[in-house]
Amino acid sequence: MTDDLSQYAELASRGPYGVAIGSALITMVEPHPGHEYGYNRWYEDDHFYAGAMAMPWMFAGRRWVATRDLQLLRYPEKSAVAEPVTAGCYLSVYWITEGRHDEHMRWTIGINRRLNRDGRVYRDRTHVFTSFQQHAGVAYRDGAAGPRDIHALDQPYQGLVLEVVDCESAEQRDQLLDWLLERGLPGRLRTGGPAAMCVVFRPLPLPVDKMSYVKSVDGTDTRLTLLWFLQEDPRTCWSAFTGLDADVAAAVPGARVELVAPFVPTLPGTDLYVDQLR
Repeated sequence: MTDDLSQYAELASRGPYGVAIGSALITMVEPHPGHEYGYNRWYEDDHFYAGAMAMPWMFAGRRWVATRDLQLLRYPEKSAVAEPVTAGCYLSVYWITEGRHDEHMRWTIGINRRLNRDGRVYRDRTHVFTSFQQHAGVAYRDGAAGPRDIHALDQPYQGLVLEVVDCESAEQRDQLLDWLLERGLPGRLRTGGPAAMCVVFRPLPLPVDKMSYVKSVDGTDTRLTLLWFLQEDPRTCWSAFTGLDADVAAAVPGARVELVAPFVPTLPGTDLYVDQLR
């Protein structure tokens, strides 16, 4: 036991440990009909901690939910991400320390194997959109006066909008990312608007020894994922997020928005909103 414990001190004494987002886990899941309460209790009471926050180098996390009225605001109707577009009523987002993605992945594979072996994985749910993603950039509404992206999952934001964009090539994705960070996002994040920031990610391939119930990641060379953090309930300001598809198509012909989906935060430890999913 002493030798095992000494390894913790040794590992902590080397390698990156700055306060910055290197990658994220973004996972949108649909509990099977009739399993909404069971899934929520498992995630709230067990998996959020044992399967995420207790792991090394995962320094922030938060859960979000889309009630039926929020699901019905999603677009486009035909989505390469969600079929039907309303699928995926729970979204969990986690930040991983810059430079520590590989170390975290080794741990998460090991702990999920153990959780499976010990019967602590809830089977009656579908992973609609789950991937680890590399931090690609961020734009702020309030400049230096506002919270940073590292604070986004700890701030009491009232809503989140998930936007997924597909491009025709890696080169086109780079072009779109440049446009987003230089013009597209600053134009949307006008002073006084509902979104405080937008954080942009590129999906990473999952390891070959991933869990079998998590499907392989699409678009690792051609996709961008955007997280808009809102200071208002998305239902009160949804007009600010219509037309994202037209903006992208006009900026980079061939690029297409595959999902725009609003969420509100869950209340940890409760079943709030579970009865509003269907």
